[in-house]
Amino acid sequence: MTLYSEKVMEHFRNPHNVGKIEEADGVGEVGNPVCGDIMKIYIKVKDGIIDDCKFETFGCGAAIATSSMVTEMVKGKTIEEALKITNQAVAEALGGLPPIKMHCSNLAADGLLKAIEDYQQKTGKIKKESKKKKERK
Repeated sequence: MTLYSEKVMEHFRNPHNVGKIEEADGVGEVGNPVCGDIMKIYIKVKDGIIDDCKFETFGCGAAIATSSMVTEMVKGKTIEEALKITNQAVAEALGGLPPIKMHCSNLAADGLLKAIEDYQQKTGKIKKESKKKKERK
């Protein structure tokens, strides 16, 4: 049996920011073929600040909880601040995840990064930092 923190259970039972943003400024879709989790993260950007963030996730409780948490963490942040949100930060914000579920926080952070990259490509505001991250993969 996997033991989850209260925070994980809260975000699983009552996920925040579920849904789709019509005419989103950036959309990131990620999936893990091993476990079957699929996430779509939507962002709305206003004056360089992430004004809104929503998600649609098909997956386990940890995938839903990390998606929910990343949308909470990113709202009100600049693009530069949002790019610094790591999978470890998502897991810590949830009070930790069991080692076997850490890949879920990777997906949430990766989905956010893809949504930001999508926004940057659409607006022509691609930062050098994002290009470096792509080269490392």
